[in-house]
Amino acid sequence: QVQLVESGGGLVQAGGSLRLSCAASGSSVSIYKMGWYRQAPGKRRELVADIDSHVSTNYQATVMGRFILSRDNDKNTVYLQMNSLNPGDAGFYYCEADINWGLGRLEYWGRGTQVTVSS
Repeated sequence: QVQLVESGGGLVQAGGSLRLSCAASGSSVSIYKMGWYRQAPGKRRELVADIDSHVSTNYQATVMGRFILSRDNDKNTVYLQMNSLNPGDAGFYYCEADINWGLGRLEYWGRGTQVTVSS
């Protein structure tokens, strides 16, 4: 069983920064990819950024240059540094992980952490 534990959300003024963390726990976890999705009220959940086992990152165009996703393989943790936040970045942020399992992969989600950006 794998659990994703998120932390770091909160309230910040426009132009400010927050750092989100997501740690995957479980015995012998082999992670292929981890990332963050966000969902604003009334909108679909969308990818913010993800990073795979080759440390290849993928960013949504609206956050490129402002957000930085990094990964600590020893801790099975990813960090999303969010800078120059604007109200459009607000929403619930969910951690997602693709775990290697046999010949395939399993998908896990965290419970989410809320990010609020005041203008």
